[in-house]
Amino acid sequence: MATKKPSARAAAAEPAIPAFTADEDLAAYREMLLIRRFEEKAGQMYGMGLIGGFCHLYIGQEAVVVGMQMAMKDGDQVITGYRDHGHMLSTGMDAKGVMAELTGRRGGLSKGKGGSMHMFSIEKQFFGGHGIVGAQVSLGTGLGFANRYRENGAVSVTYFGDGAANQGQVYESFNMAELWKLPVVYVIENNKYAMGTAVTRASAQTDFSKRGTSFNIPGEQVDGMDVRAVKAAGARALAFAREGNGPYILEMQTYRYRGHSMSDPAKYRSKEEVQKMRTEHDPIEQVRVRLLESHKVTEDKLKAIDAEIRDIVNAAADFASHEPEPDPAELYTDVLR
Repeated sequence: MATKKPSARAAAAEPAIPAFTADEDLAAYREMLLIRRFEEKAGQMYGMGLIGGFCHLYIGQEAVVVGMQMAMKDGDQVITGYRDHGHMLSTGMDAKGVMAELTGRRGGLSKGKGGSMHMFSIEKQFFGGHGIVGAQVSLGTGLGFANRYRENGAVSVTYFGDGAANQGQVYESFNMAELWKLPVVYVIENNKYAMGTAVTRASAQTDFSKRGTSFNIPGEQVDGMDVRAVKAAGARALAFAREGNGPYILEMQTYRYRGHSMSDPAKYRSKEEVQKMRTEHDPIEQVRVRLLESHKVTEDKLKAIDAEIRDIVNAAADFASHEPEPDPAELYTDVLR
């Protein structure tokens, strides 16, 4: 039975953030740390010339994908743009396969032919990182249509950024999704700078949770640096969409510590601003403090987790450095005629 639809303007009262158990905080800590360490290693390998082309790191935004994944159910799909390594890892895609794809090797998840921005996994319900800004929003809406048509109970979780939120196809998708009550949760990862321009200079409406107002799509702003807030908001949005009420918008207010890509020196913001975010709002450090102070987890246990994660990432880097390149014949496979 459909629930009563909330206002598209979003509720004025901010919902309370449920506390995590020790197991939930440990799981979130491990998953976010895997993304952080993986991205740090990818940055190093890019600097060494082992990764070519574009490389967009997710450092600072880890709580968004980890919190959403904790709220999702088996069968729910994920689709995103080109800052996609964290999304892949959070869905359970193998770190070796992801890293080998970044280096263009045969063992990569797209056989070394897609690189950083184009990976895919039917098994993990990951429908790609996409290089065309905003293109994934139309595709994610299509996934929602397929879910409704098949009546499979799944929800399409469609990620895009504050820059992509100004694309016309986004609003065409919003209109269709609401008109047909499609099960889609649109997650706007607002890292405040798009490709390098502050949202205040590029967007007339900087409250992205209201971007669906004219289509009667409800939305809410979420502290995207707090994995608990993300999970709680994700659970609400997913339940709303799954129960037949149509799409929902979550504006995740987050922050990337690096530039738009590895080639971006990010001179459009101060070092002090970045340091303040790292010091006061880092998503991993927040969980680490809770583990130590509230859950009484020992430093030794956290060090052991860090060592385990570093071993996984180092093994992935080694695999991605020594795996052979694709056979030239692969140029002619997976091509539609």
